[in-house]
Amino acid sequence: MKTSKQIRQEFLDFFIKKEHTKVLAAPVIPYDDPTLLFTNAGMNQFKDIFLGTGKRDYTRAVNSQKCIRAGGKHNDLDDVGKDGYHHSFFEMLGNWSFGDYYKKEAISWAWELLTEVWKIDKTKLYATVYKDDDEAEELWKTVTDIDRSNISRHGDKDNFWQMGETGPCGPCTEIHYDRGVSFCSKQNVPGHKCEPNGDCDRIFEIWNLVFIQFDRDENGKLTPLPSKHVDTGMGFERICQVIQGQNSNYHIDLFRDIISEIESITGVKYDEGGKGVPHRVIADHIRTLLFAISDGGMPSNEGRGYVLRRILRRAVRYGTKLNMKEPFIYKIADKVAEIMGDEFPEIRKYLVHAQGIIQAEEKAFLTTLHKGIELFNGFVEGKTGGDRKIDGETIFKLYDTFGFPVDLTAQMAEEAGFKMDMPGYELCMNKQKDQSRQHQKFKGSGDITWTVLSEITATEFNGYDELETVSRIVKFRTDDKHIYLVPDISVFYAESGGQIADKGTVTIDGISLEVIDVQKDGDYFVIKTLKKEGIEPKKESVLDQAVNKEFREECRIHHSATHLLQAAIRKVFGEHIAQSGSFVANNIMRFDYSHYEKMSDENIRRVEEIVNSFIRMNLPIVTEVKPLDDARSEGVTALFGEKYGDIVRVVKMGKVSAELCGGTHAYRTGDIGYFRILSESSIAAGIRRIEAVCGRYAVAVAADQRNIVESIVKMLSVKEPEILERLQKSALEKQELGKTLNELNEKLALSQMADLITKKITIGNINIISSIVQVSDARILKNLAENLRNQMQSAIILLGADIGGKASLVCAVTDDLKATIPAGKIVGDVARMLGGGGGGAAHLATAGAKDVSRLQEAIESVKNSI
Repeated sequence: MKTSKQIRQEFLDFFIKKEHTKVLAAPVIPYDDPTLLFTNAGMNQFKDIFLGTGKRDYTRAVNSQKCIRAGGKHNDLDDVGKDGYHHSFFEMLGNWSFGDYYKKEAISWAWELLTEVWKIDKTKLYATVYKDDDEAEELWKTVTDIDRSNISRHGDKDNFWQMGETGPCGPCTEIHYDRGVSFCSKQNVPGHKCEPNGDCDRIFEIWNLVFIQFDRDENGKLTPLPSKHVDTGMGFERICQVIQGQNSNYHIDLFRDIISEIESITGVKYDEGGKGVPHRVIADHIRTLLFAISDGGMPSNEGRGYVLRRILRRAVRYGTKLNMKEPFIYKIADKVAEIMGDEFPEIRKYLVHAQGIIQAEEKAFLTTLHKGIELFNGFVEGKTGGDRKIDGETIFKLYDTFGFPVDLTAQMAEEAGFKMDMPGYELCMNKQKDQSRQHQKFKGSGDITWTVLSEITATEFNGYDELETVSRIVKFRTDDKHIYLVPDISVFYAESGGQIADKGTVTIDGISLEVIDVQKDGDYFVIKTLKKEGIEPKKESVLDQAVNKEFREECRIHHSATHLLQAAIRKVFGEHIAQSGSFVANNIMRFDYSHYEKMSDENIRRVEEIVNSFIRMNLPIVTEVKPLDDARSEGVTALFGEKYGDIVRVVKMGKVSAELCGGTHAYRTGDIGYFRILSESSIAAGIRRIEAVCGRYAVAVAADQRNIVESIVKMLSVKEPEILERLQKSALEKQELGKTLNELNEKLALSQMADLITKKITIGNINIISSIVQVSDARILKNLAENLRNQMQSAIILLGADIGGKASLVCAVTDDLKATIPAGKIVGDVARMLGGGGGGAAHLATAGAKDVSRLQEAIESVKNSI
């Protein structure tokens, strides 16, 4: 039996022999395409060619593209695990022609590979063509020996491909495989016919050949393209199922060892039927998570990050069906990397990083998962009669309080035979949502009116080495307080890559303006200045630019320090560390990085010392401009999520750091002077943040700390080495004093018990104590009430105290009364009189309020209530 690795390689080799260039798979996180959540097809990275905006130095290409289909238009998530061929992550084998060969070669080569190389039974192969594509049908009849009765025509839905509502499009021909009558799920349905594009699982698509030959305009009119392209996509897991003779994608070798690993970890054997859904879902989802995180994705609460979080939590919930109550999914990633790491080395490189994030997410969700399941089960068990619907408030509570994605609740509802009240959920969601505000520094050019002075289409930045220049003004606009100027040349750095914009001044017609911000607007730099009267730029106006040199230098050293910091963190923790974001200003820097645990104080000091050692080495900082592929082949570090062009700028600092970066930097590491970490914290699961300062700001921090130490030395009258010992001794003494004080307060409170008991009143057979007492904290108040309860029969005790200017209340009820007069109701009613609230158990409850002025009145009211 051919292995999946052999099948993939045979596909690639087949087309390489036919003069195709093998191209690397694009990341599953499509940073350069905001229209996509995830890379969902092999053609995504060639979209610019089809749109006519890009070119390559080859006209034929082949690859195996890693794809994710979950969320958005292409969403297979709900079907994952239920059948044998839907996945959230899959590989797509593809070959392309960019204005080179066309239908004849595409069809004949596809048939050759399937039937001559892979020896697939020709009688089981079917071809579908577009209803009007006579050419494709004729080619199937003439360049292949397919059974002509296995060719059929279909409409727009099945056999016409388009990128969007407008743009490149064309007919497609699909190749389907007949798995046999046993795969038909509708054998007993009268009149049912198994056929390609039918409604049963017997005949399924394995390869789609798209012929991009038209351009569709806004009116739907199709115009032939000057160059015709071929875009094909074959489901790798499906073709492996066919060649390996399996009845499910989950039973091919790609999944077999993953499922075995799940069996080993959980102790639950896999079942090929319905009971095996948890194994199949987890096996699929761990692939999705490992590939997405390795390509820079991160579980979060919005966008693609939330899709990843949903997938992870879906897997965790299925893990509970395998009796797993602790994080375990992250452990399976080892097996995925072992199986697929040869073709996709990035999943091995970032394995530890991905495992840390997955484990942290699992742990976080498990803390609320079981409580959420209890809430759901309680709701379901409490439903009687025919109303089998999960109400909107419950769906929302599961989402908002317990972190249940709505599709996870829907899945649980389906298993329990319940429907979902989605309108009710949407109502709850809309109530909670605040109106989102647009946080845009500058509006895009299409949204505002500019006064245009020149036809120049881009601003040239030459501010890496120059801080002053003279330029022309391309266009400008004004508002009440500001003038926005677009120059043809700029020495001002525009905010990007985490680095803030330069400050300085510009001068027009002898009038100097303060520059307060610079932003990019497409290919333009927009300089924002404070407005002055009399400014009216003209076509002939000259713009004198002067960057604040001190401000720029301080930004330079802080930016260079972020590179050294990343190198130092990697030296301490390993190469899996990846930058997740940064902020660089003149007086502080933030560095966000992927790691799954808090950095210890010892490691903070180690990282800080390594950075300072790099600074003392006074390494040269050099920049090189080169093709992106060359930089990647050298192992240069790139930032996840950053879009890079074909030509990139590489910043090197000796041999300790080499990163793609467009920011401004120092000339040597020694220019940084001194580096000091201010804090290290968590900002999200698996993401840590370091804040630090450099140069004079770091020296100022050290000086402040020195002043503090000297003040302590004088205050305690000790030598500096003795400070820690003296402070520890003082802390222990304070702790002992606090303990003694608490004991005295406790005794003082308990001394009031006898007096309180003598002041009790009796209503019927109920003894009532309601009084304001003198106590120092709410814990003592509660203990006092509980002690009174233990010494009395048929009693209700309500005590109040002014603690720190706020009203504290406690109610205790003896066991014989708590069923009819619960403590929680009494204390809640009294607290509401004071504008507060509270509650608790039937025998003991507490409350609080800000208004102490009516405390006596509120305490007395309990007698009338009872």
